[in-house]
Amino acid sequence: MGAALAAILTRATETSSRLKPLPPRLLPQGYNHSMSDKVRIDKWLWAARFFKTRGLAREAIKGGKVQVDGNRVKPGRTLAEGDQLTIRKGDDEYVVTVTDLGDRRVSATLAQERYVEDSDSAARRAAATAQRKLDQQARAERPRRPDKRQRRQIVRFTKGT
Repeated sequence: MGAALAAILTRATETSSRLKPLPPRLLPQGYNHSMSDKVRIDKWLWAARFFKTRGLAREAIKGGKVQVDGNRVKPGRTLAEGDQLTIRKGDDEYVVTVTDLGDRRVSATLAQERYVEDSDSAARRAAATAQRKLDQQARAERPRRPDKRQRRQIVRFTKGT
């Protein structure tokens, strides 16, 4: 029995290197296994981790926060490799070029490989972040209205008592 099991295992390892990919009819619905296929922009934004849910991505697209090649689009628009996206999230603006059309949500490090961010865009975001930090520090150091104790001290000082 041991020889038969060994023969089966060796045959299995030999054939595993020659396995063919599954035919499309056997793949889960909506699975994008080829990089040449097209994918909806809302699904891609969700998969590339720009938005936490597809609903948020759809709302951002409808609100004009996402543009493809400088034009406002609808959530059902299909992307192609090489499309340039402008994405505004809060105070930040990303300008990215699509390199991979995967529609599966993967880890953040793998998701960043699906696009290339424009170097000017990254520099502007870094400068804006630094400016926001400086503004926050300036607001924290700004004097506020005097409290009760300080008002009493001011009155004593001005009246001379």
